[in-house]
Amino acid sequence: MRLTAAVIARDEERQLPGCLESIAFADERLVLVAGQTVDRTREVARMHGARVEERVFDNFAAQRDAALRLARGEWVLFVDADERVTPELCAEVLRTIAEPGGVRGFWIPRHNLLMGRLVRHAGWYPDHQLRLLQRQFAHFDPSRPVHELALVDGAVGRLHEPLVHFNYASLREFIRKQERYCALEAQRWLTWYGRPRARALVGQPVREFWRRYIHLQGYREGFLGLVLCGLLAYYAGKAVWLARAATSRN
Repeated sequence: MRLTAAVIARDEERQLPGCLESIAFADERLVLVAGQTVDRTREVARMHGARVEERVFDNFAAQRDAALRLARGEWVLFVDADERVTPELCAEVLRTIAEPGGVRGFWIPRHNLLMGRLVRHAGWYPDHQLRLLQRQFAHFDPSRPVHELALVDGAVGRLHEPLVHFNYASLREFIRKQERYCALEAQRWLTWYGRPRARALVGQPVREFWRRYIHLQGYREGFLGLVLCGLLAYYAGKAVWLARAATSRN
C-alpha cells in the first residue's frame, strides 16, 4: 500500500464528508477519532469508506503519532477535517511519492480561509505544514503538544500546491479554539522553559502582537487583521498565566 491519508477528528461530522471526498485518491483513508467525540463522526467516516480507529485524546502530537503508527501505507498524508486536497495537490502528491528522490518528508503550503476570507498575512500564508511523511522515518515531537511538528530521519522537501484550510467560520469559533490551544501551549512552555517569569505576562503578548501585526504584516488585513492579532496576543499571555498558575499550585 503506497499512500494513507490520515485524519485526526473530534466532533467533525459536518466537515468530514468534504474532507474524505477530497482524499479519495489515497490507497487508504484512516480516521482516528478522539474518544471524547459525542457526535456522529465515527458513523460518517464509515459511511464514506474510511477505516475508523479510536483513541482518547490527550494532545495533538500524540494523536498524530498514533495515526502514523496505525497507518498501513508507506507514505502518510495528514489532512485535517476542515482541510481539502485540491486536484492539483493530489497530482503533485502522487508524482512526489512515485519518485521521492530519497526525500523522507514534505512541507505543504496552506491557504487559510478565516470567516470566509482568504487571509495571506499575519502568519497565515504560506503557513507550511509538514504533512507528507514516509511513515517509517517519522514521528512527532512529544514536546510540542499543540502546533505539533513531525521529526523526520532524513531529507525534507517542499511541495508547491497548497492545502485549502477552512479555518474558523466565525469569531466565536476562533475564540473557542484558542481557549483550548492555550492550555496545551502552557504545557509546552513548562516542558521547554520551566516556570515563566512574571515579566513574560506582559512581554509575551507584546512580542506576539508585534510579530503578527508588524513583522508578518497583519495590518494589511485591515480591521480583521487587528482583531486576530490582538486575540492571539491575548492568548499568548493567557498561556503564560496558566503555566505560572500550574507551577504555583504544585
